[in-house]
Amino acid sequence: MILLVTGTGTDVGKTIATAALAVCMEEAGHPVTVVKPVQTGEPPGHGDLQTITALTGITDTHCFATCPEPLAPVAAARRAGVVLPGLDETVDALRGLDGPGRVVLVEGAGGLLVSLGDYTLADLAVRLGAPVAVVTTTFLGSLNHCALTLEALERRGVDCLGVVGGSVPADPDTATATTLDALRSAHQAQWLGGIPAGVSSLDVAAFRAEAVRWLELPEL
Repeated sequence: MILLVTGTGTDVGKTIATAALAVCMEEAGHPVTVVKPVQTGEPPGHGDLQTITALTGITDTHCFATCPEPLAPVAAARRAGVVLPGLDETVDALRGLDGPGRVVLVEGAGGLLVSLGDYTLADLAVRLGAPVAVVTTTFLGSLNHCALTLEALERRGVDCLGVVGGSVPADPDTATATTLDALRSAHQAQWLGGIPAGVSSLDVAAFRAEAVRWLELPEL
């Protein structure tokens, strides 16, 4: 199956959450492929996929386009002279990576409606009929951003696998604690769990051991 991962914005902990999701899928018995259709802000050979490999040990990763400047994908591609793969090409590539029992995790760039060329991650989800996991911040204001993302998925008829809290502080203040309570009890989407802040420094063994404790996924 193909599963997309989006955020309620940029810098919400999406890459670390994708790594944790990948570990949980592997521990459930699924071979995992991780895809970043468009990587910005990094030269070739660096970026989110390398972070995921360093945390999980998963090496079956694919990136379709890389742009060095840390800008929105379309602007970064235009300035770098990079032609971004279109929706049809991306769909074909992802379907080609899928297979029986396999999970293809696709990490988007920024939020759900960020343009990745001639499509958004929402468009990709619709075309593939793929569910989406939403990674959200947990500080004050996060509930609105999360609700807007979930509403955008619902309006398009896209299934939401659930919501993941990205970079949850060990000692949350009152605003964060009450936001977490609201996310856990929300009826709009299932709460999958929270990723603690600061875990990007863990080695593979420690990250894999902890990831299955952070998240509780529905059966695929």
